[in-house]
Amino acid sequence: MRAQSRFGFSGFLTRWIFAQILVLATFNPTDYSYFRWAQNAFETELPLVIFLGVVLLIGYIIFLRATLRSIGVIGIALITALAGSLMWVLIDRGLLSLDNVDLLTWVGLIGVGLILGLGMSWSHVRRMLSGQLDVDDVDG
Repeated sequence: MRAQSRFGFSGFLTRWIFAQILVLATFNPTDYSYFRWAQNAFETELPLVIFLGVVLLIGYIIFLRATLRSIGVIGIALITALAGSLMWVLIDRGLLSLDNVDLLTWVGLIGVGLILGLGMSWSHVRRMLSGQLDVDDVDG
């Protein structure tokens, strides 16, 4: 049997940072994102736009597949509901404003990155909390 690797906060942080980079590189409220660049470069840089789009797609497939396998659709829905209700509380308490669309967009993008980061880390967290291994964790 292979040696179990240690998982801690740094492991989660690393996964979350990579997920956040993927999300924010794809789209954010600034002009520095694939989405904004591709809109402007579509006619002049089509091969590069397609290539980088495929690179981002591969990243999303890796993260989404791991997230769906670890927390599933119900887990994603629950985390999304939790994040949405937290935003509602913050808006209700006057800490966030519906008028500041850019800030709400940033909060939403960070939420998506957190969901993907949690999805990549959840098997490790579940193993630490319950002692149970996923089928994918067992060597054949």
